[in-house]
Amino acid sequence: MAIENLRQLIRKRACSIGMLMVIPLAALTVADAAGRFCFDTPLPGSFELSEYFLAVVVLTGAAYTQQVKGHVAVDLVTDRCSARVRAVIASVTGMASLFIVAVLVWQGAAAGMVETTVSDQLRIPQWPFRLLAAVAGGRWTR
Repeated sequence: MAIENLRQLIRKRACSIGMLMVIPLAALTVADAAGRFCFDTPLPGSFELSEYFLAVVVLTGAAYTQQVKGHVAVDLVTDRCSARVRAVIASVTGMASLFIVAVLVWQGAAAGMVETTVSDQLRIPQWPFRLLAAVAGGRWTR
């Protein structure tokens, strides 16, 4: 039970980091749009930084969203099924999701460990963001 409480705490903290990353992302987007509109000059590297901020926001928030069952679910068909059929469908989709996340963790870790490329303008290394995909996927599973 203590391990699950620790995992929930880690998920919440990671989600908080993702939420905090939205603030500089919004400020960067506003500054870039204002620069384009007022001065006809975008901020150099703003597109790259937006990509990285979005990666952090999405990957750190996904596990928490899964924990609180906050993902969009369409139950138009399954509402008409019996409880047994719904359980089977939930099991199949759960196994498929687990397979996809396992591949994400595996490939994210493999790509992150050998990644040497950097971004075009700002020369930001890409390996931390590839490894973040593996870490976030590992937190996803329960």
